[in-house]
Amino acid sequence: MKRKGFCQDCTQKDDCQGIYDQMGESSGSSVTLNVILAFLLPLLVFIVSLAVFEEVLAGTFNTEKIRTIVSFLLALLVTFACILITGIIKKSFDSEKSFKL
Repeated sequence: MKRKGFCQDCTQKDDCQGIYDQMGESSGSSVTLNVILAFLLPLLVFIVSLAVFEEVLAGTFNTEKIRTIVSFLLALLVTFACILITGIIKKSFDSEKSFKL
């Protein structure tokens, strides 16, 4: 392959291999839960709340444009509240975990 030849000509190939070995042996905590809480949960909350507000406000506003804008703003508000609550809960669990040595 081309890549093997590229690494053979590199002057830092030994350092690079050592760094990859160290990274492979590191035993850090999984970031899966953090990724879900930071990216997936707010996105899902926004989509679901937008759909719910569209349905709830369907009979309230005559103009579809106004209903969409109000639904969008309410969905943003709910999503922001979800992000704040998730951050507070996460901090409380992290602080409890740090005290249990």
